[in-house]
Amino acid sequence: MRAVLFHEHGGLDKLQFEDVPVPKIGPADVLIRVRACGVNRLDLRVREGKVGVKVQMPHIPGSEVAGDIAGLGNQVTGLFEGQRVVVAPYLFCGGCEYCLAGEETVCIRGNILGLSTNGGYAEYVSVPAANVVPIPEGVSYDDAAAVTLAALTAWHALMTRGGVRAGEDVLVHSAGSGVGSAAIQIARLSGARVITTAGSDVKLKLATELGADHMINYARQDFAQEVRRITDKRGVDLVLEHIGADSWEKSAACLSRNGRLVICGTTSGDESNTNLWNLFAKQLSFIGSYGGTRAELRTVLKLVARGRLRPVIDRALPLERAAEAQQLMGERAQFGKLILNP
Repeated sequence: MRAVLFHEHGGLDKLQFEDVPVPKIGPADVLIRVRACGVNRLDLRVREGKVGVKVQMPHIPGSEVAGDIAGLGNQVTGLFEGQRVVVAPYLFCGGCEYCLAGEETVCIRGNILGLSTNGGYAEYVSVPAANVVPIPEGVSYDDAAAVTLAALTAWHALMTRGGVRAGEDVLVHSAGSGVGSAAIQIARLSGARVITTAGSDVKLKLATELGADHMINYARQDFAQEVRRITDKRGVDLVLEHIGADSWEKSAACLSRNGRLVICGTTSGDESNTNLWNLFAKQLSFIGSYGGTRAELRTVLKLVARGRLRPVIDRALPLERAAEAQQLMGERAQFGKLILNP
């Protein structure tokens, strides 16, 4: 099969388009013919060697996979060859105390497809059958792949961990990202007023089409001051933080009393400062959020099928142009998801 992979960490030049063997499947695995694979910022961090885990070389990245089942392990039941499916990308062991409690996103032995295992930048990928979710009728491969990680992460962060409620004010960073473009829609579905940020007026205009109520261009405006103005000095009830170090302190300053800050990513860095006085005096809640479950992915796909949640796709490219896609993402030149089609 054809695949995009790298033999060592480094820049875009390390990505190679090569012929490699079709992966073997175990008794509890399925082989998927990849039809669409989303490009995620995690792919860039894996290539650059910035994920803090050992990556076996050569490595095929890609966490957001949609395709057809092409083979079944002899212990797999309930699935069939030719079935249209996506892969729930957060891999779990199924046997630790957290998995047994239904908390598969915090599995002790958890992994992500394409992190330390080979992913979907290929014509075929082998995955555990437990992580396969059927694609609803009427949802395309590209749309399914587009929501498999980014929108799932936004759903888990806002709905499950953040508990967003109707009538609240929500700040969503980076409207042009996969997480941001999904989070705007999810917050609106919940009845919240959405304030969003982006680095260009073009992206902010597109964000209004997704339902954002107020837009802030962080390239020329102080977003914390703008939030204070928009909310008449009150602050927002919830911030969805997935930028990290560059925005953390100001994001915390945007919170109202009893406000919640949910963090699900650290694109700009992992270390920052927190004003501890404000933390206890304003009774703030800082909440970590990681990934999403298979059940949540099914819910997201149902909303896509019903037209309630729109996958936002900037463009789809052939697999051999994976380096171009990663460059676009690194430059923040896209609005929404970038998709590769093997």
